[in-house]
Amino acid sequence: MKGLLTLVLLAAGAVTPAGGGLPAKAPAAVGMSETRLKAIDHIMSRAIRAGGFPGGVVVVGRRGATAVEKGFGTLGWSDKTKVVAERTIYDLASLTKVVGTTTAIMILYDQAKVKLDEPVSTYLPEFNGGAKDDITLRLLLEHRSGLPAARELWRTAWTPDEARRIAIHTPLECSPGSCLIYSDIGADILGFVVESVSGQRLDAFLQRHVFEPLGMDETTFRPHWTLRDRIAPTELTPPRGYPLRGEVHDENAFALGGIAGHAGLFSTASDLAVFAQMMLNGGEINGHRLIADSTVSLFTARTPDKGTRALGWDTCGGEASCGKYLGDRAFGHTGFTGTSLWVDPERDLFVILLTNRVHAARVRRPSKVIADIRNDVADVAALAVRDFGDRPLSMPASFRADRAAGWNRPLRTRRYRSSKASSKSTKPATKTAAAAPKKSTASKPVATSQKSGPGF
Repeated sequence: MKGLLTLVLLAAGAVTPAGGGLPAKAPAAVGMSETRLKAIDHIMSRAIRAGGFPGGVVVVGRRGATAVEKGFGTLGWSDKTKVVAERTIYDLASLTKVVGTTTAIMILYDQAKVKLDEPVSTYLPEFNGGAKDDITLRLLLEHRSGLPAARELWRTAWTPDEARRIAIHTPLECSPGSCLIYSDIGADILGFVVESVSGQRLDAFLQRHVFEPLGMDETTFRPHWTLRDRIAPTELTPPRGYPLRGEVHDENAFALGGIAGHAGLFSTASDLAVFAQMMLNGGEINGHRLIADSTVSLFTARTPDKGTRALGWDTCGGEASCGKYLGDRAFGHTGFTGTSLWVDPERDLFVILLTNRVHAARVRRPSKVIADIRNDVADVAALAVRDFGDRPLSMPASFRADRAAGWNRPLRTRRYRSSKASSKSTKPATKTAAAAPKKSTASKPVATSQKSGPGF
C-alpha cells in the first residue's frame, strides 16, 4: 500500500515522501537553464584546484525538486574518497543555529509555549540579574541581547554542565537592544530555553519534532562512530590535540558536550534540501505541517532598522554570502566550516553549499575563497532561473572564482598619490616583505566560533 501511495504521489508531481529526499528533475523541467547551471562545476573546480577545500556539495532546488545535486572533489586532502551528495556528511557549524535552534523556537512559538517578547528568565530562571532581566527571546534571535560574540568555554570548563553554567552567567557587553553582536552565546541560551521549556535535551527535541517528521535520517548531533568514513574531516591541529573527523569542530560546542545551540549538527546536503523545501513551502512538506506559514514569514522577515538580521535567520543584503541576484525576501545562514543555505521565496529556489574549508586549506586566505564561492554559486543559481522577471539577466564574463582576488595575498586598496609621492613608492619591496601577508586586526579563530561578524 505504501509503495502504491508513493507511485501516486510521484505521478502527481509531488515531492518524494519523507525519508527519500527530494526528487531530481532536469533543469528545464523546473524552469532553469542547464547550460548556466554547469558554471557551478567550473566554480567548484577552481576552488578545489586552488586549495580552498578538498571537496564539497552543491544542491540547487526549485519547484519541489533538485536541479543540481552534485559532489565535488574528495573528503580530505589525503582521503581520496569521492564526495557524494546523498552520503557525505558535513559539520554544519552555525547552520545549527537555524536548522536546529531557531526551528525549535519556532515550533515552541506555534505551540504557545514561548512568547518572543517575554524575558528569557521566564523560561530559564537562572538567566537573570541586572540588565539580563530585560533580555527577551526576540533580542536573542536578533543578536541584540548585549551578550558577547562568544566566550572561551573550552578553556575554563571541565564538564558540559560547567560550560553551561559559565555560558548562562556570561556578562553583557552592552545594554539589551542597544547593539548588534552576532553571538554564539546567545544561540546557546536559546538552546537552553528549548530544553527548559520542552523538558527534553536539544538533540532529542529536534529528532522528534524536526528530523524524524522530515525524514532527515542523516542529520544528528554527535554522529555515531560507524559513520566516520562518510564524514568530511575538519581541523587537523585543533586545541584538542588530534585531527577532527565526526567530532564537532567548534571548541565551545565540544565543551558543551557536542550538543549546543550555536553549533554541533552534522548532515548531508540531501537532508538539508528537504529542510530547505519545507521552509520554501512555508513550513509544510509531504502533507506534514511542521511550522505555521505565518511563523515562517515572521521569523524570516528582515527586522526593520536592524541590518540584515531576521529572527535567527539572516537575510540577503547583497553579496553577504548570497550573491547579487537573490530576492529581497531571501533568507539563509552560513557556517564557519564552509557551509551555507539560502532560500529565495520569490524564485521558489534554494541553494545549499557544504564544504570543509577548515581542513588544512592550501591557500593563505580560505575565508576569502569560501566567501567568493558562496556568492558565485548563489549568483549562478539565480541567473539560471529562466522564468523570473521580464527577461533573463546576462551571465557575467567571469566569476569571483576566476579572479581569485585575495586568495593568496592581501587585498590592496588603490591609493591616489601625487606624481612625486608615486615616484618614491616605486622601489620594489624585498622578497620577504612581498611574500608575507599583512596581519589581520580581527580576532584570530583557533578552532572555535569566536567570530566577530555575522554570517558565521
